[in-house]
Amino acid sequence: MNVVDATDRTEKQDEAEAPSLLTIILDTNPHAWNLLADTLPLSKAVANLLVFINAHLAINHANRVAVLASHSERAEWLYPTPAHSQENGAAKGSHQDGEDVDMGEEGSSAGQGGPVQSPDDANKYRPFAHVEHAILTNLRRLMSTTTPESLSSTPATMIAGALTLALSYISKQSQSQPAANMTSQFNYSDPTSVAGGNELNPSDSSKHHAALGLSSRILILSVSGDLANQYIPIMNAIFACQRLDIPLDILKLAGDTVFLQQAADASGGIYMALDDAQARAGLLQYLMFAYLPDQGAREHLIVPGEGEGVDFRAACFCHRRIVDIGYVCSICLSIFCEPLADGTCLTCGSHLKLSGYGQRPAVVPKKKKKKKRALEAGGMETPGSEGGTPAPA
Repeated sequence: MNVVDATDRTEKQDEAEAPSLLTIILDTNPHAWNLLADTLPLSKAVANLLVFINAHLAINHANRVAVLASHSERAEWLYPTPAHSQENGAAKGSHQDGEDVDMGEEGSSAGQGGPVQSPDDANKYRPFAHVEHAILTNLRRLMSTTTPESLSSTPATMIAGALTLALSYISKQSQSQPAANMTSQFNYSDPTSVAGGNELNPSDSSKHHAALGLSSRILILSVSGDLANQYIPIMNAIFACQRLDIPLDILKLAGDTVFLQQAADASGGIYMALDDAQARAGLLQYLMFAYLPDQGAREHLIVPGEGEGVDFRAACFCHRRIVDIGYVCSICLSIFCEPLADGTCLTCGSHLKLSGYGQRPAVVPKKKKKKKRALEAGGMETPGSEGGTPAPA
């Protein structure tokens, strides 16, 4: 037919930008945020984070976002809201220009057995208002249900659990899409519609198909210190991100942990640490300029913090201490800070031997000097050889 009517009917490829899934893990450790209350309160950080989320959703109407809270004793979803949530909560406030938000009660309630229903506001773009209301409501609910006993039990945060939930959600979203054209629109007439088409519990009747071109990345806002007690699950999550080609971006607001820096280096993400109060004051600028570009855009940009000194120390499997030099099991590669009492690996149960390590100094063999063979008297020298050939007897 192309020859008959002289028209070109070749199939045109879709040149639309591929959707991007941004999964944010917010460290909500109350102990750490209490230390940052004077320079960067949690309300200010959440307000800046909401502006950053809105910018991500505004780049492409098919972009998606998910937010997790890494709390002191558990990891919970802030957005999208799980369908089994039955508690009531509310939040109000404005996050324009990074201003503080008020996370107090106002009288409205969260959705019963479904996503949090956001109030209608003609002054806000409805997808942005929905994300803001859901995050603030679930965050206020999380803080109100935190007991003093849980705070006194552990000063750490559940980064490992939040990473596991994030990887599970990314895998689910990568294998299924709610719309056949991969561009699910926000339903303005449905108060329970979710911006970006996120679904934590999709119904069986919904039609899904394999996601093509969905790029995913994880951003961690960390305020906690050393996470040596979670070394094994964190490293497993790092290896999973490395295999799935999911960058782990780390924005360190306080504390010092070597494992998150290793996670960014191994997965190809960005690691930045805001050590002083002046740097934390520009949190929104760091988020917008360093972490807003996705994987495709970063190929054309100079990524900040790339190639700077990475601490590759590990934590021992016996006492969860960070060590420079340790003992490694030859079978399962487990690391120990000191020789085992009975010589049995705590991970795989293999019997190990040290053969008297530390009892005598190591012997370093000396290098042998090559001696040139002297020409014997009356010897014959072969052509092309430097040494002499002994004369026949």
